[in-house]
Amino acid sequence: MKLHPLPIRFGIATAGSLIAYFLILSLLGLHTNPLFSIFNGVITGFGIYESIKYFKIEQGSNFGYGMGFSAGVVTGFVATLIFTIFFALYSTELNTAFLQELSPTWYDRYASFQAIVFFTVAIMGFATSLVLTLAFMQLFKSSNNQRKKSV
Repeated sequence: MKLHPLPIRFGIATAGSLIAYFLILSLLGLHTNPLFSIFNGVITGFGIYESIKYFKIEQGSNFGYGMGFSAGVVTGFVATLIFTIFFALYSTELNTAFLQELSPTWYDRYASFQAIVFFTVAIMGFATSLVLTLAFMQLFKSSNNQRKKSV
C-alpha cells in the first residue's frame, strides 16, 4: 500500500492541537493536574476520526478496513511522537521545574524519573491511538451482513 500524506498531515495537525492545549493549560497553571489529560484523548480521537473519514472519501470504493486502520494508526502515532518530543523539550528546556511540580515524591526518589515520564506519555498516546482507531473503524468498515427477508 502506498503511504498517503493525508494521515501524516492529520497527525501533525493533531499534535499541534495537543501542544496548544497543553500550553493553554500551562498558562492557566493547570498543566500539572493529570485530570486535564483526559481531554488529550478527545483531541486525538477527533484527529483520528477525521483522518479516517477523509481517507475514506479520498479512496472511494477502494477503501478497505486495513487501509482505514493504517490511516488512523499513522495519524495517532505521528501525533504522539511529535507531542512526546515537545513534552520532553518543554520539561527539560523550557520549564525545568515542571516534572518536580508534577510529582515531587517520585522526582526525588528515582534518578530516571524523566525517562519514565516520557515513556509513559508515549505509551499512553500509542495505546490511545490504537484503541480509538479500532473503535472508529467499526463505524467506517463496510458490513458483509445482509438482512434476510421474512416470508
